[in-house]
Amino acid sequence: MDKIHPLLDKERQLKAKRYEKEKRLLGLAGTVLALVILLAVYYSGLSAWLANLNLGNSIIWTFLVYVASFQTILVIFGFPLSFYSSYIHEHQWNFSNQTIKSWIWEQVKSFFVGLIIMFLILGLLFWIMALYPQKWWLIAGLAMALVSVIFATLVPVVILPIFNKYMPIQNKELTDALGKILSKAGLKSGGFFKEDTSRQTKKENAFLAGLGKTRRVVLADNLMKHMSAPEIESIIAHEVGHFKYRHIWKNITIGTLQQMVIFYILNVEMKLIFPQFLSSTVWNLTLFPLFVILMATISGFLFGPISHFLSRCFERQADHYALKVIEDKKVFMTALTGLADRNLSNAYPEWWVKLLYYSHPPVGERLRKAEEFDKKAMPD
Repeated sequence: MDKIHPLLDKERQLKAKRYEKEKRLLGLAGTVLALVILLAVYYSGLSAWLANLNLGNSIIWTFLVYVASFQTILVIFGFPLSFYSSYIHEHQWNFSNQTIKSWIWEQVKSFFVGLIIMFLILGLLFWIMALYPQKWWLIAGLAMALVSVIFATLVPVVILPIFNKYMPIQNKELTDALGKILSKAGLKSGGFFKEDTSRQTKKENAFLAGLGKTRRVVLADNLMKHMSAPEIESIIAHEVGHFKYRHIWKNITIGTLQQMVIFYILNVEMKLIFPQFLSSTVWNLTLFPLFVILMATISGFLFGPISHFLSRCFERQADHYALKVIEDKKVFMTALTGLADRNLSNAYPEWWVKLLYYSHPPVGERLRKAEEFDKKAMPD
């Protein structure tokens, strides 16, 4: 890193490279551990035993016990690595503001929220498999589109408040400015909210979440502490760009097509390797750990780089929109560099790291594009 953008702090960026590498290694360790756990659940016979429980003469009770047991096993055996990765390691890098008690409480909430979501999504999937064994991959893929829309709508008003408090932003000058940015794109907001992110971490974030009446602008309290109003406006302008270019709907469409292809490949592979697949819900539950492994493999290796590439394209469009609507591109650049330095985001990753892991263009690349941007050369 001999040459970096002058707005970036070189020492912070050197730390960012180390931090990113450590997080990447922890992520790989988590993947390997999950693989070991899934294989153990299947080959130990535990999956078959749970799937063959005869509870109340109803497969529904067996399904509920299976899913709850499956989720519990993953959490228990993954706990040591999870504790190190999200608590100890984050404290080592002076990011986490949590106590052990508050961290555990967050994990408990995550467990039950995740469990309810698994009940709903897997229940829908296994129901479709049982009713339409020949075309389940097509119907389930389409069903995931509906699930995506429902979650995009409900997440900001149902799920996020479980983990954080959201208070209306009292700074009228700021909310008026943000409202103007939204109105330029023909959007209305259900409100402007401050999230108590600092209760958990020193990392900063801002986002525009929800659809229709649930759409809201959310700013982390620690972001509001460190950014000027024009910088915040530039960040929200980027988020509005995603709505202006219909990235949410494009992502849902692309995700649906991708999921159908993944399900189709899974359908072919599972039938080829395990002829019992789709013969009954009991067999589908028994084979579920291997189903998960194959699905994760296909998603990660086949579609992971493609999804990241498309996401980076969308992010560039959103940057372009932000640079068009804000008055001074310099505030957008200082907002990016401030976030990169404070959050320890690596602005100049290796090409293969960008290819495999980055859903956003690296900050160094975004800064270069911003410098090259000329609003006067843009058509009205």
